[in-house]
Order: sequence, then structure tokens, then C-alpha cells
Amino acid sequence: MGIVVRQSIKGTIMNYLGVAVGFVTTFFIVTKYLTAEEVGLTKVLVDASILLSGLAQLGTNTSAVKYYPYFKDVEHKDHGFFGWTLILPFLGFIIFSVLFFLFKEPIVDYFSKSSGLFVDYIYFVLPMSFFMLYLSVFETNSNLLMRIVVPKFIREVGIRLVTLIVYLFYAFDVISLDGMVVGLCLAYGIATILNIIYLFSLKKVSFKIEPSFISNPIRKDFLFYTFFLIASSLATTITPVLNTFFISAEMGLAFTGVYAIALYMSNIIEMPYRSLSAISRPNISQTIKDNNKAETNALCKSVSLHQLLVSSFIFLLIWINIDLFYSILPNGETYIGGKWVFFLLGLCKIFNTSLNVGATVLNYSKYYYYSLIFTAILTVSAIFFNVRFIPIMGMEGAALASIIAYLLYYSLLLTLLQWKAKITPFSWNEFIVILIVALMFVINWLWTAFLSDSIVSVFPSEISGKVIEAIIRTSLLFFTGVIFVYKLKISKHVNDIIDRFIHGVLRKKS
Repeated sequence: MGIVVRQSIKGTIMNYLGVAVGFVTTFFIVTKYLTAEEVGLTKVLVDASILLSGLAQLGTNTSAVKYYPYFKDVEHKDHGFFGWTLILPFLGFIIFSVLFFLFKEPIVDYFSKSSGLFVDYIYFVLPMSFFMLYLSVFETNSNLLMRIVVPKFIREVGIRLVTLIVYLFYAFDVISLDGMVVGLCLAYGIATILNIIYLFSLKKVSFKIEPSFISNPIRKDFLFYTFFLIASSLATTITPVLNTFFISAEMGLAFTGVYAIALYMSNIIEMPYRSLSAISRPNISQTIKDNNKAETNALCKSVSLHQLLVSSFIFLLIWINIDLFYSILPNGETYIGGKWVFFLLGLCKIFNTSLNVGATVLNYSKYYYYSLIFTAILTVSAIFFNVRFIPIMGMEGAALASIIAYLLYYSLLLTLLQWKAKITPFSWNEFIVILIVALMFVINWLWTAFLSDSIVSVFPSEISGKVIEAIIRTSLLFFTGVIFVYKLKISKHVNDIIDRFIHGVLRKKS
């Protein structure tokens, strides 16, 4: 796990640098200068592009990780493996672009009633999705070479910096709404070009394809595997963006904007998962290929534990300050309606980040074809619950639909994984983490009930008092949680990091 931990930590740092830029962009520029409807427009455009690019991949990113160990050969530049990862997505983009035009009219009819602004810009989905597609492909190839930091910086920081500039230009009337949408597309285009440059700078990839290297057994297995991936990607790609589409079509882009702010906050919870997942997938694929079940199980439990630990702490620290956040947010009164949306989406992110390693193991195992059934259940149940809950509960109904659908999905998937492969992400330490987080919630409740008002009253300004009180309370809770994790030895890797930090501080003092 050494390289996994090092690369995931560096990747997480890049993620949170991006969060810092995104925080400024979203919460001090977007909410101040864009209307809720315009925020909703950008959200729907991005999600529609994510959907199209995800379908166009034809499962390439997952199959690349699974089959790379068969091609891995530094001397021969992996026998042209990189070339194959470019061809298949291009074919997929052509296929789904044709389908986009064929079904454009019913799509327009569906959104025109409540989200006419999205209809005006619907064609921008095509270039944005193309850039997203190859941005993802180049990232996957970098991940396979165990180099995630620069691609992470480009995606998490670079794109956000460009979009920040675009939003500022729009805020100060340098560009129109049309120019803003074009600028958002260019942000992904620039990121894609930078990823290409970085990948070739590693001097380990080649466009040259070697069809003769692929044996008949590998070819047949790949085609069969890809067929199931294409089918299952219809579900896995559609499900995460369903809420955005249902809210936009049923309630309007302004509500989508409120939902988007809550979703952005919940996305902070899964930032560490993006790095740890990216760097752990090739290792899991390798252990499965080597039929090393013990190592696969150990990796699965380790990834799940660390994700639960980090994601639950982040969720706690955001939730205990949620009211303060909305009070200082520009036009916060417009967006505070998403408070409980964040709570539900935050819980969903915790489930997803800590349990999704099970889906990774299943996809790379010989039982991968079951994933089609589970993803179909996930999508159908998400659609069903969205249709039932949104008319009753609005945005909260969409978030609740996600929780129920994912819980059903993971219950079935992990049961099968335990039954067939004898692999599970669960460990006793995860139960201890849940108890620690629950205890921190109780401590926070007692603090706010008996101490918060007294501390705030000490300061002449109420808002400054609330901010300082929140900083004190959050810091104490965080360090209390860290001490519990350290003393109970929840994770050797976490304890090692803390020990190195303590020793480093002591050396500087001496």
C-alpha cells in the first residue's frame, strides 16, 4: 500500500487545492453574480456532458485497468495499449452523438416546459462531452502508470481556475452568457490538451497498435467484458445525474441551482476517494489477475476503512457548521433551501465512497457480468424513487431517492461478493469509526446547547462571534476525533502519518 498511500495523499492534496479554488468560485462568485437559474444551467450542461462522455467511453476506462496487466511491458511501450484506449472512445462518441441528434426532439420537449434556457444551449453538450471523454481517457492512462498527481492538478485545480476566470469575465460584463458557456467548454478542452502533453512527457506510451499481440482468448474475453461494460455503463453513468435532470424538468433550473450548491458541498466529502480509488484500482486489478485473494481482501478492507474514516469526518465538520455557512454565503437566503439536501447527499457520499470498492472488485473479477444486473437495479430504483419522491418532497426527495437506491444496490452487490468471492470491505474497525463519529455528534450537540451562545456573546459582533466559536468548536472536535482514532489504532497508515508529523515537529523544536 506504500505507493498507493503516497500517491493518494498527493492526489488528495491536489483535490483540496481544487476545492479551495472551487470554494471561492462557487460560494463567492457564482452565488453572487449568477442567478440561481444560471447556476442551474451550468449544472445541467455539465451533467449532460458527463452523461454523454460516460456512455461514449464504451467501458474503456474500466477495461483498460483490467487488461493493462496483460499488456504491461516497459521495453515495448505496452504493445500499443494506449492506442486502443483512444480508438474505442472515439467510436463511442460517434455512436452516441448520432443518438443525441435522433432523440433531440423528445429531450427538448421534456425540458422546454420548466428549463427552456437549457434547451437554448443544448448543442454545447457535444463539444464539452468530447473534451470530458478524452480528459478521462488520458487520466486513466496516467493512473495505470501510477502517476495521478499532475492529472489531478489539471482536473481539480486547472479546470477550476479557468472556470473562475470565465465567471469573473461574465460577472464584470466582459463576456455574455453565450461567451460564458463557450468558456466552460474551453476549460475542459485546455485540460485535455495539457493531459496529452503530460502523458507523452512520461515517454512510456505509444500510438502504435500491435493487433498481433492480442491473442484470441484475450480478444474474446475483452469483447465479452466490454459488451457488459457498455450495458452496465448505461446505468452507472445515468444514475449520478438523474437528480439534476428530474429537478430541472419538474421544478426548473432555479431549483437545480439550489440543489447544485448543496451537491457541491457534498462532493467535498468524496474528494479523498477520487485519489485513493484512482491509485488503488490498478493494484486491485493486479491482485485479482494473480489470484491473490488474501491481498485483494486486504486492499478492499483498507480502502473501505480509510474512505469511511475520512468521508465521515469531513461530513461531520461540514454539517456542524452548515447554518453558519449559509448565513455568510452571498444570497444565502436563496440557497438555504438545500440544507437538508446536503445532509442526505452527504450520507449517500459516505455510503458510496466506503462501499464502492466492492463494485471495483466485482468489475475486475470473473463475476463481473453480475454488475449488469446490479447497475440495472440501481438505475431503475433511482428513477422509480425520483418519480415518487420529487412531487412529494421536492429536492429532498431526489436526495432521498439516491440514498435508498444506492443502499439497495450495495446490499445486493456486497452480498454476492461475499458469497461468490469470499471478499468483503467490512471490518470491525469500521464499526469503531462509526461510534467515534456518533460520539463527536453528541459532543457537538452538548456544546451548541450549553456553550455556543455564551462564547458568541463575548464578542461585539455576532457574526464574528459565530465564526470564532465555530473555529474553536470545529478544531476541538476534529482533534478529539483524531486522538480517538490514534489511540484506538484504527489504521496503521494513519498512525504512521501522525507519528511522522509529531516527530517532524519535535525535530524542528530541538
